[in-house]
Amino acid sequence: MNAGSSTLKWKLFAMPEERVVARGMVDNLGLPGTTFTVKYGDGQQLVEEADIKSVDVAVDKLIHELKHLHIIEDYHEISGVGHRVVAGGETFKSSTVIGPHELDEIEALSELAPLHNPPEAKGIRAFMQVMPDTPEVGVFDTSYHTTIPEMNYLYSIPMQYYRDFGLRKYGAHGTSIRYVVTHTAKMLGKPVSEMNLVVMHMGSGVSVTAVKNGASYDTSMGYTPVSGVTMSTRSGDVDPSLVTTLMKKLQLTDPDDVIKILNTESGVFGISELSLDMRKVEATRTTRHQSQLAIDIFVNRMVKYVAGYIAELGHVDGLVFTAGIGEADGAMRQRIIDGLHVFGVRMHEERNNDVQSQDMDLTAPGSTMKVLLLPTDEELMIARDVMELTK
Repeated sequence: MNAGSSTLKWKLFAMPEERVVARGMVDNLGLPGTTFTVKYGDGQQLVEEADIKSVDVAVDKLIHELKHLHIIEDYHEISGVGHRVVAGGETFKSSTVIGPHELDEIEALSELAPLHNPPEAKGIRAFMQVMPDTPEVGVFDTSYHTTIPEMNYLYSIPMQYYRDFGLRKYGAHGTSIRYVVTHTAKMLGKPVSEMNLVVMHMGSGVSVTAVKNGASYDTSMGYTPVSGVTMSTRSGDVDPSLVTTLMKKLQLTDPDDVIKILNTESGVFGISELSLDMRKVEATRTTRHQSQLAIDIFVNRMVKYVAGYIAELGHVDGLVFTAGIGEADGAMRQRIIDGLHVFGVRMHEERNNDVQSQDMDLTAPGSTMKVLLLPTDEELMIARDVMELTK
């Protein structure tokens, strides 16, 4: 399960063979025109518009449709439910079976991921009510980043604030990066513990992570997922003084109103004043200055972080693209690699233009490091953790 502010994505796995039995999502959850989708069997699917106002209604409908479509005959066939949770703070250093106490902790950590933890907690609570005998497992994006050293996770603010309030970098996308690192090691025939990578998770949320000896060493997202590189609606790094300045200029009294602007109205959407969808921005880049500007800023911020992490790691086995934009947008991959030419990294242009959304080595002859494309599979990592913790 992957619950967002207005979406609920899911996959049903047969384990241990790791076979996807069914998948689907609830889109525009709680909004007019909610779409409920189930894909199953041999290309069969159910798509309907439904009045789904809350996560608990969505979960009820999901279990009902799984039985109605005979994907399962009884909910007891489901031996565990795994939930992607963005923020585990310093409380959850690994995936964990969730009980009432752990659920309270997830809700208490909502400050670290205000767009994600609240709906994720609601999703867990809904499953606890519908399937009270089934184990619930939280898989935390931040847990992968608990290996980051102090010099990289601490901010240059008084240490007392870290000790008292836990104000530090936590990162995100850890479940995706954990999958990519494991898969890259197999692809290159090296132990995970010997891998130095820079992973570019480029979806609606975007992050860059430096992986040293198979573990997270530094990452672009910070205390919350709003910081780092430019994203679809998130600003990435800004001068903190902008918060107080915007409050004065816009006559706002609540700092959360500015954080909402930085989270939901900024990034590619805010710069282009057109769309948060990079495909639409790409399609208009030759006719709209702001579309091209949004692309240029996106690439500029990516190159800065990737270059910094190459320098920080010293030796890099590979640069890895993953997630929606990373997997689908060859032009964007080319722009980023072109921006890193000073490091001697080169990408095979023909292969890059012929990507079929599968694991691919995009390295050109003579490149100083590998350039790889690996579609991520967060749901599979979650399923594996559920199986490990509930067996």
